[in-house]
Parts: sequence; C-alpha cells; structure tokens
Amino acid sequence: MTRVKLSLDQFFAPDADTVIDVRSPSEFAEDHVPGAISLPVLNDEERARVGTIYKQVSPFEARKIGASLVFRNAAAHVEGPLADRPKGWRPLVYCWRGGQRSGAFAWMLREIGWDARTVDGGYRAFRRAVQSYLYDAPLPLRIVQLGGHTGTAKTALLPLLAARGVQVLDLEGLAQHRGSLLGARSEAQPSQKTFETRLAQALCRCDPAQVLVVEAESSKIGRLILPPGLWQAMKAAPIIEITAPIDARARYLAEAYDDILSDADTLRARLQPLRFHRSHALVDRWEGMIAEGARLSLCRSLAEDHYDPAYDKGQEARAPVVAARLTTESLDPPALEILADRVAEAVQTIAI
Repeated sequence: MTRVKLSLDQFFAPDADTVIDVRSPSEFAEDHVPGAISLPVLNDEERARVGTIYKQVSPFEARKIGASLVFRNAAAHVEGPLADRPKGWRPLVYCWRGGQRSGAFAWMLREIGWDARTVDGGYRAFRRAVQSYLYDAPLPLRIVQLGGHTGTAKTALLPLLAARGVQVLDLEGLAQHRGSLLGARSEAQPSQKTFETRLAQALCRCDPAQVLVVEAESSKIGRLILPPGLWQAMKAAPIIEITAPIDARARYLAEAYDDILSDADTLRARLQPLRFHRSHALVDRWEGMIAEGARLSLCRSLAEDHYDPAYDKGQEARAPVVAARLTTESLDPPALEILADRVAEAVQTIAI
C-alpha cells in the first residue's frame, strides 16, 4: 500500500522510519507533523511561480515546469540528506493534500527501492484531525487547576509535581510565553496551528484515568488562544490555590522576570498600555522605579496594583470550587519542594 490514512494517534506515532514534509519552508514553519523533517520539493519562490503560471498561463505549463522543479529538488535531497539511508529504510511522505508533490517524491523513492508511502489527505488531514480532537468533542480528562496570585511559583511547581508522579500540562511552555503582560520570552511564540499541534500531542499522551494538573490561565496566553473545549474544562475544574506573602512573591518575580527587568526600554514599552487600564500616575511611578533600579519595589507594586486585582476579578467572575488552599512563607527551592509534596497530596485527595 503506497497511500495510508492515519488517525491522530498514528500521526503522532507513525509506522515509519522517517516522516518527510515536502511542502515549502514557510508551510513547514507554520506547522507540521511532530518529528517530520523538511525536504521541500518546491521552495516558496518556486511554489509561487508555479501557482502564477497555473492561473495566468495554463495548468499544463504549470505542471510541466512544476515537475521539472520537483524532480530537480528531489534529486538534490537523494544526493544530500538521504544519501546514507539503507535499503530497508521506510519513509512516510506528505504534502498539503497528499497529491502531486508528495506523490512525485514518493514515486522516486520507490523507484530507488525504498518502501515509500504517502499520507492520504496530506497535512490537511492531519490538521483536520487536530482540530476535531480539540474542538469537536469534550476532552476525556479530569482537570485540576493550580491557581494563585502572580508570583506564587505555579509554573515552577509543575516539573516538581511531574517528578512526584502527578500528571501535568505546561500550557505556558507549549505557548512559549509566561502568560502575563510581561510574559514574552526571547524566542517568538509559535503559530496558533503549531500551538494546537503541541497541545493535541500533549493531551493525547495523558492518561484519562489520572487527574491532569494545569496552571490557571486566561483564555489567551500571549497572542495564542486556548481551544474552547479546554478553556471550558479549565473554568469548570476545581482549583488548588497557592498563597504566599507579597515580599516572597516580589523576590520570586524579580528572579523569574530577570530578562525583562534587565531591559529597561522594553519594560517601559510593555507597561505603556496600562496607562489606560490603571492610571498614568501609577505607570509614572513604575517608570521611576525602573530608573532607580528598584526591582523589588517594582515587582511588589506590579503584583499588588495590577496582577492581583486582575486575578481577583477573574476568580470572582468564574467562582471556581477551591479544593485546597496551601500557604507557603517562602518560595525558595527548598520551600518549593515542600510545597510540591503538599500539592501532590492535595491532588491525590481530589482524585479519590
């Protein structure tokens, strides 16, 4: 069989030695099947050129020129990245719709002697499977939220909980963003499609028999939107709420946000929108703290005057069931280890 139809689970764990995406580099960059390698048979310029010829000249001329480009690029891949593949190598190839690009490349690989197959429906079939999983049916998972004011080390607790056998989902890690006004990281966020691919893959790996701990978030993480099904499940989930003194939280924030606190110009720019949500006087005061290098005072004021009111307002609107409230006087590493033990115990209580 040279063309295979895959379920979402099979896309995430395909029966192949190598998954090859032959779409253009920009298509691959926007999203792709996890683990796939990019071997484009048409680059972005070539794809645009063939498309223009198809519309302005004729489909025949477009296919003729496209074929010459596809086989020329395919030959370069065989001579280059694929040169060391053994006789028994079994690749799985896909393009946008499982049509001409993947079909031509797979044909060449089969003529060489490799057992090359193509994906029925291509990337479009994969994307539809991801969307169906995330959007069309309730997620078969029991979720518990890990909540608390900004600076209570919720994100840092997730790997500690995982080390204790608790099932966790790090949404901020998948979104490459710390989930707040100052939460952007040095690396750009992925596309919405890539975020959903990562999310679907992570959720598919979860055990429905176990509780899944997720950090309490808003419906957006940076510019990325949580699928409605997950967001609704999170809003309905019980919450384990972490509390800590404001001084401990300010110290934690000063360390966790060292990158943005060290870039005064970017920090000022990101605070400007709050002139319209808080007040000019408050943002002016923050800018004075930035100029003075008063990091702890700035982090304390950001927490008390911006993040805490926003969190409290959201909690009031959602009115979650608080399954446990856990207080810690410190957020240093030894204290977080102790807190992780307590959270893991609370999760087990909820699971029962």
